[in-house]
Amino acid sequence: MAEMHRSTAVMNRPAEAGPQASPAPQSRAARIPGAVVVDRALELNQRVAPTALRLALAVVFVWFGALKIVGVSPVHDLLAQTLPFLAPTVVVPGLGIIEVVLGLAVAVGAFPRVVLIVLVGHLVGTFLTFVTATHLMFQAGNPLELTGNGEFVVKNLILISAALLLIASHTRRAAERAAA
Repeated sequence: MAEMHRSTAVMNRPAEAGPQASPAPQSRAARIPGAVVVDRALELNQRVAPTALRLALAVVFVWFGALKIVGVSPVHDLLAQTLPFLAPTVVVPGLGIIEVVLGLAVAVGAFPRVVLIVLVGHLVGTFLTFVTATHLMFQAGNPLELTGNGEFVVKNLILISAALLLIASHTRRAAERAAA
C-alpha cells in the first residue's frame, strides 16, 4: 500500500472548545468576613492619606520654623555649631523663615513638585551636622550611639521619604491628567 503524505494545512484538528462561561468569581466581601469594611477603609486611605501627609509635613515645617524665628528653637545651638562660619542670629531666623514659607507652600499645594524638591534639599542639608559638628551627633565618638541631636537629625530621613512620596503622588496624578 502506498503511503500518502498529507499537508498540515489539510490535516483535521480536533475542534477547540470556545471560551466557556465560568461562574462569576465571588467578591472578596463574600469570602472574608469584614472585607467590605477593610475595602472601604483602603479606599478612604487612598483618598485621604496624601492630603494628611502633606498637611502633617506642612505643620512640622511651619511649627519648627516659627520656633526659629521667635528665638526659642531647641536646635539654635546645634545650628550655631553646624554653621560656625555664619552668625547664628542671622542663620537661625533665616532658616526659620525658609521653613515657614516651605510649610505654607506645602499646605496650600502651591507648585507641589518644586516646593517638595526644595524641601527635600533643605532636609538633606541637615545632615551637614554629621560633618561639621560630629561631636554633637555621636556619644563618645561611637557612630552607632546617637545623641539626642543625632536622633533629631536622623529622623529627617522619614520627612525626606514623606516628601519623596508626595512628589511621586503629584507626578503620577499629573501623568494621569495628561493621559486623559
